Amino acid sequence: MLNTLVADFQIIFERDPAARNWLEVLFCYPGLQALLFHRVAHWLNQVGIPFIPRLISHLGRFFTGIEIHPGAAIGRGVFIDHGMGVVIGETAIVGDYSLIYQGVTLGGTGKESGKRHPTLGENVVVGAGAKVLGNILIGNNVRIGAGSVVLRDVPSDCTVVGVPGRILYRSGVRVNPLEHGQLPDSEASAIRSLLDRIEALEQQVQDMKPQKPSYVFVGARSEAFSLEQLPPNCNLNNKAIQEFLDGSGI
Repeated sequence: MLNTLVADFQIIFERDPAARNWLEVLFCYPGLQALLFHRVAHWLNQVGIPFIPRLISHLGRFFTGIEIHPGAAIGRGVFIDHGMGVVIGETAIVGDYSLIYQGVTLGGTGKESGKRHPTLGENVVVGAGAKVLGNILIGNNVRIGAGSVVLRDVPSDCTVVGVPGRILYRSGVRVNPLEHGQLPDSEASAIRSLLDRIEALEQQVQDMKPQKPSYVFVGARSEAFSLEQLPPNCNLNNKAIQEFLDGSGI
């Protein structure tokens, strides 16, 4: 346990530029204090002592604003930054060196028994206000954008944004975990693609109109066009739209 506590302490200096000295970190960082409460409560819970672990967890919640159930398994080097409003459920598992921001919930989706909370891999970054719900697996090196709601498994080396969370693959791209504010906007890309398609269709309709109409069409025009006749750049945008829909489970 001592090595784990040392890793919890050291990781703060690596990931928080505001950490200036050990005294400030020890007394003014609620994330570290909540983990200290939890390490003790978790050990007591593991050996089967009743009531006391929950009491320690409740005291930790009172003093830090961070609620971690004694049954949750928290890896070494985990950093809960700011932390107010963080909730980690009983069967949640958080991998080593993960980074969790304020307002995050690692919770369940109902009253099911057994494993009902998420499992986070190593080096996972969960942005402020994100909700990761249910017995799902979040792979290693995953970044979850602020305010996202994740309801299904996420492979390793991916970025998840939106409500519901949409998976954006970033395999092979190493990203600083502190750069969680520079996330792609899948909604904006899909909307831009749809606007491009509408503009292309409108232009095609204009091109099909006669230059100097001298008569009026009666009935439907026999000549038809398909999406395959769209400009090449519009067809390429179909992929972005499909990825947007697939990523949200629609």
